[in-house]
Amino acid sequence: MERKKTAVALGLFDGVHLGHRAVLRAACEQRKNGLVPSAFTFEPGSVLRKAGGASGYIYGQRAKIRLLNECGVVRTDFPPFDTVCGLSGGEFASRILHERMNAAYVCCGSNFRFGRGASCGVDELRGLGQRFGFFVDIVPDVEFGGETVSSSRIRELLQNGDISAANELLGCGYFISAEVADGNHIGRTIGFPTINQHFAEGQLVPRYGVYSTDVTVNGHDYKAVTDIGVKPTVGGVTRPLAETHIIGYSGDLYGKSVDVRFRGFIRPETKFGSLEELKAQIAADILKCSN
Repeated sequence: MERKKTAVALGLFDGVHLGHRAVLRAACEQRKNGLVPSAFTFEPGSVLRKAGGASGYIYGQRAKIRLLNECGVVRTDFPPFDTVCGLSGGEFASRILHERMNAAYVCCGSNFRFGRGASCGVDELRGLGQRFGFFVDIVPDVEFGGETVSSSRIRELLQNGDISAANELLGCGYFISAEVADGNHIGRTIGFPTINQHFAEGQLVPRYGVYSTDVTVNGHDYKAVTDIGVKPTVGGVTRPLAETHIIGYSGDLYGKSVDVRFRGFIRPETKFGSLEELKAQIAADILKCSN
């Protein structure tokens, strides 16, 4: 059976932000020409190898694939970075785009680099497209607030706790998606049960502090309050995590994957003098996040 031709969007797509969505939209529009909307990217950890990516990747692989699918991508290729980074530009076009992806159309942003040592750019890609039979479309940068939308800009905003600005550039609210882990149950003992979620190795951790969030459980939306940090009042935590109190929810979510969607930054993480002080502040945070 003849393999279907594809329209391939190229990029790391960390965050799947507004600029990425423009590239993905260009590929998905080729569905009308009988092409399969596809994305060629790498596992999230490859971001750590890039300039500006040392602070960590925004989304893990499952979340990234889900966002790509929501944008209309049907096929996503995630080869190990080490199997591709040593290819020359010509080998990348021949082995990956022509043979592996069966591309008839390829799109990317203006700053896309490929080939050993990132030696090739969009001009080389156009030439290779003519050689191997695929059309190359360079999608213009997307600007917001007079600046080009970029993953590095979004990472900086998240590290500063500027969730509202990050959400605008992402095109959908920043979220964490992780399995609920067992914790020290301190929240339950002071009347505010929480779910604990760990950030993956290499994943960006937003500014330590308290955020207003939303959580959907069993199809029902709840407002929530999320603390990111190391619980300085309680102690005993060395690895930052997200601890969320879901307002009005009572139930067991251990072992389940839950999305926590961030709306805004409330206050920095603080070490209180006692659990009573912490309890009073949590009550105030909940009141603020309930509105």
